[in-house]
Amino acid sequence: MSLVPRSTPLPSETWEYRLHIPRDPRAPGIARDTLRSVLTRHGLPQLIDKATLLTSELTTNAFRYAEGPVSVTLDWRHPALRVSVCDTNPELPTPFSATPEEDMLGGRGLLILDLLSDNWGGYVIDKEPFGLGGKLIWFELLTG
Repeated sequence: MSLVPRSTPLPSETWEYRLHIPRDPRAPGIARDTLRSVLTRHGLPQLIDKATLLTSELTTNAFRYAEGPVSVTLDWRHPALRVSVCDTNPELPTPFSATPEEDMLGGRGLLILDLLSDNWGGYVIDKEPFGLGGKLIWFELLTG
């Protein structure tokens, strides 16, 4: 009997990985490497490019604008991968506006999320009852 590796996860298979990263300039690279490894080992190479780009964007912004650690969660529920990035800054990013009057330096991360993900969103995390607070931004990528 020979074993043939599965190329994609079974529809009934679900999994979740959570990565906690201190506030560190290496955080985006660590998140990308971890995500790439998890998706490769779970037979989801078709999601790697988009997922690493979007995760890199979110973790880079978390490093730039939050004062504390970052948490990245990878959640697979067939046929969707949801990646969530949580940080300690309670301010949601401002969407990008291409009008000439607007400051053209910010908000492109949300534009990238909007263009490349199948779905995305975010919300503020209240400080109560755990005393932490911050925000969570998530995106989903669908297979097939």
